[in-house]
Amino acid sequence: MKRGYGGKAAASVLGVFLTLGTSTPFASGLQTDAAKVGPGVLRPLYPSSPDEAEVAVQAFLLDRTPVTNAQYLAFVRSNPRWQKGQVPRLFVDENYLALWASPTKLGPRAAPNAPVVHVSWFAAKAYCEARGARLPTENEWELAAAASETQPDASRDPAFLARILAWYSRPTPERLPEVAQGRANYWGVQDLHGLVWEWVLDFGNALVSGDSRESGDPDTMRFCGAGALSAKDREDYASFMRLAFRSSLQPAYTTANLGFRCARSPGGVP
Repeated sequence: MKRGYGGKAAASVLGVFLTLGTSTPFASGLQTDAAKVGPGVLRPLYPSSPDEAEVAVQAFLLDRTPVTNAQYLAFVRSNPRWQKGQVPRLFVDENYLALWASPTKLGPRAAPNAPVVHVSWFAAKAYCEARGARLPTENEWELAAAASETQPDASRDPAFLARILAWYSRPTPERLPEVAQGRANYWGVQDLHGLVWEWVLDFGNALVSGDSRESGDPDTMRFCGAGALSAKDREDYASFMRLAFRSSLQPAYTTANLGFRCARSPGGVP
């Protein structure tokens, strides 16, 4: 059983979330260009069944860079209910937009073109929906992130993985750099590694209960807490670390190194 919201609690949370209403579209000039990613095949770190060695991922559109402070500022100005101090605590924690000077003013540590951080899953989802988009699924994000500058799948390239792990070992800088400073990958997407962690639509799918871990079935086990269980590719520590990070989250959490970007299905359909 997944940790977090479920059953009647999930229905209650969803009901309150819906009362916030549909987000108002905002200045299109601040929207991020999107790149087409895929189609492709992903080797899941933790297959959902013994036969799931690979997962087909359909082509989709993904923002080339994470959402910036300037873009998110345009969103909250058009949608005051998502301004700091206006959002029910059920959907954001006390650190929501902590680097901003005020609900509608960026702070010295929140440069306009730096990625927005201290945003919850609920807030990220609302932003993307206001753009007629959505958060990428975990499989979509991982497919895009597996690409190096020259290969669509560099997930078994030791040099590529070492570069990602080197970033994971560095502390978050006090002031985040601007987006689009690094080279684009094979798909034309930037900053998937080396800048911030990113929300995905189904971030909590990796969690199971203690009963599931004790069932003894190595093909149905998942990751929970700090334990490594039945990893399909035990050398892919970079993917495992992302899975571990996502598994620790609750949808209202915000942190100084967690941002997001938006996705769409082909044809502009969310």
